[in-house]
Amino acid sequence: MIEKSDQRLRMNLRQLEVFVATAHEGTTRGAADRIARSQSAASAALAELEAVLGAALFDRVGRRLLLNENGRALLPRARVLLEQAAELQELFSGAHAAPLHVAASFTIGEYLLPGLVAEWTRAHPHSRVRLRIANTSEVIDAVAGFAVDLGFIEGPQTHPDVVLRPWRSDELVIVAAPDHALAGRPATTRQLADATWVLREPESGTRQATDSWLLAHLDRLDVAFELGSTEAIKRLVAAGAGLGCLSRQAVAQTLAEGGLVELKTRLPVAERRLAVATHRHRPLGRTATDFIAHCTGAVA
Repeated sequence: MIEKSDQRLRMNLRQLEVFVATAHEGTTRGAADRIARSQSAASAALAELEAVLGAALFDRVGRRLLLNENGRALLPRARVLLEQAAELQELFSGAHAAPLHVAASFTIGEYLLPGLVAEWTRAHPHSRVRLRIANTSEVIDAVAGFAVDLGFIEGPQTHPDVVLRPWRSDELVIVAAPDHALAGRPATTRQLADATWVLREPESGTRQATDSWLLAHLDRLDVAFELGSTEAIKRLVAAGAGLGCLSRQAVAQTLAEGGLVELKTRLPVAERRLAVATHRHRPLGRTATDFIAHCTGAVA
């Protein structure tokens, strides 16, 4: 007679849900609010999970819970299990039930993704997309830290745990107020070097691409303003504060309305590749895969 070992599964999805929420929020109170549970229930579920695994998953630092080595090893696997469980529910609902967490750099998040998200929601009315807009460095950190499922970036930055997939192309353009002294005629590199500039902050993908493009042809840049808002840059430039360098996507409407003009120069065209960022060790679920296909114009 063959004896069967006790192979019953002792952990459950509710415990993993609490664990992932606690990793994100840093406290069981925050986790409870995030998943609509009481704090006592969240604390009990976390204690049960640690007991089942026979290992602590967090270091207790004051009132904060910080992932330890065990927790960091479990987090990506727990996220995948929860996503797969949500996808199992989709098999019977016929809809993308799991919310998709997306981070995007400012140009993409403000000018490219809103229309795509609206189209996605119309096609998948039961699917929720939570869009976080930040600079490229913060988007990369969010993907690397498992805070989001996907990132859309415009800069060359990367991370050992992040994979970049080419998405679409973009072009940088130099803009000025219609009455700027350089408007209406090709500007020389000397004139551009002597001009005052209004640019994005150094951590942004647009600023990194701007510096790479302009400093390859100009011996200096006189940057008077560094701003974290594309709209603020457009307003300052329109008011005559200096020249701006932004994505064509971000200034297309303002150029068409005459609030800004594109400055003609002898510089080569500045094209750059936008990319989708995913975690190297996190398999994409169906919702994420379908959303990428939607954004690239493919049929899922």
